[in-house]
Amino acid sequence: MAVQEEIEQKSFNIMISTTKLSARTVLRAVKAAFRLYQSKTSQGKQSVRTLLRQNRGVSSVEISKTGIRSLERYAKKYGIDYAIRKDSSEVPPRYLVFFKAPDAEAFNSAFKEYSASLLNKDNRPSVLAKLHELVQAAAELPDKVRHKEQERGL
Repeated sequence: MAVQEEIEQKSFNIMISTTKLSARTVLRAVKAAFRLYQSKTSQGKQSVRTLLRQNRGVSSVEISKTGIRSLERYAKKYGIDYAIRKDSSEVPPRYLVFFKAPDAEAFNSAFKEYSASLLNKDNRPSVLAKLHELVQAAAELPDKVRHKEQERGL
């Protein structure tokens, strides 16, 4: 009987130690998943509520509707957390871009690059205007149409 009790005691100890081991492993996995979730959710475009929950202070800038998509591209490039809110109390509606205060320097850089791209866009010649000029130039060229007559064998 003593041998039987000893075996039962050892098997009970093994069960307890494996349970502790698996509980630690599960706890580590949950912590790692939570860290990954936090890092993924706080990047890029998000809602204003999510941005405010991060308790880092929020600043805002007004932007026109036509420039939203291109500004998003520069914000993504600089890794800025931002939120866009439409203020429809005015006509035409205003669009506000909210971003975290620690991202202010990065946002300024992104906004400068965005503004420079808008200025360059105005300076670039229109493709349609250039195409129209080429069509006009082609119309002014003398006709070089060759008339070929098919020989008929009799």
